[in-house]
Amino acid sequence: MLKLGDYNTLRIVKRVDFGLYLDGGDEGEILMPKRYCTPQMQIGDEVEVFIYLDQDERVVGTTEKPFAKVGEFACLEVAWTNQYGAFLKWGLMKDLFCPFREQKQRMVQGHRYIVYVKEDEESHRLMATAKVEKYLSPLMLSKDEADNESPEQQKPAQERLVHGDAVDCLIWQKTDLGFKAIINNKYQGQLYDNQIFRQLFTGDRLTAYVDHIRQDGKIDLMLQPTGRKHTLDFAEVLLRYLHENDGFCDLGDKSPAELIADRFKVSKKAYKKAIGDLYRRRLITISDEGIRLT
Repeated sequence: MLKLGDYNTLRIVKRVDFGLYLDGGDEGEILMPKRYCTPQMQIGDEVEVFIYLDQDERVVGTTEKPFAKVGEFACLEVAWTNQYGAFLKWGLMKDLFCPFREQKQRMVQGHRYIVYVKEDEESHRLMATAKVEKYLSPLMLSKDEADNESPEQQKPAQERLVHGDAVDCLIWQKTDLGFKAIINNKYQGQLYDNQIFRQLFTGDRLTAYVDHIRQDGKIDLMLQPTGRKHTLDFAEVLLRYLHENDGFCDLGDKSPAELIADRFKVSKKAYKKAIGDLYRRRLITISDEGIRLT
């Protein structure tokens, strides 16, 4: 079945002057315009294409890759606006429409917004909505946890996340506590200021780590993994830094956390653990001036 707003692998069935026709099954033949075709594409070959509606509302295929497909979140820039809404740059020739009813505030040309890409239920056109909260789910209980709940509290089992798990993270918006984030394209998370040791901006994509899962299903995050492995990983980074900087670093275990975070993008706690690890391995000496390779 053809998936609008998503990637489909379709077979080439016909070549014409203005492109290639692909077998769309029940939807009939789908045009892939000439600009996306290559000489290597032959009748009978299968190609992966993104299916969407062009300026004339025709179903077409493209080898271009949008910044997000249906069911995904992205930070998109407003290309232009009119009396109906805003049109967002999303990596394809046709901009993605966000009507006024789907905006939380009037979108401004040149500004970027976190949006969710969806198919309109009435018109079946692809569109964006800035009301992303509607499309975020609380993290449901795992089966083991659900077994300990009363029947009226139980929820269906879902993705299992525990403390320390790495997750994909889209920075959503600044708050008084830190930053809201969208996790694994599904869940709402929070990065607190005391866990942030680098500059973050709305739209940044990064790997974060689960710190705590709250009763409401929202997830507290941290930017660094915990445990011995993280200490060893950063210890090797610090050791490489020393080798590349004449064997010396002017930041010691008493240096301000802000300076450590600015240079190495880690917390002071992680930095001190790495220093301790290198010292126990007799690779460095520690003084009031900093640390030095032995």
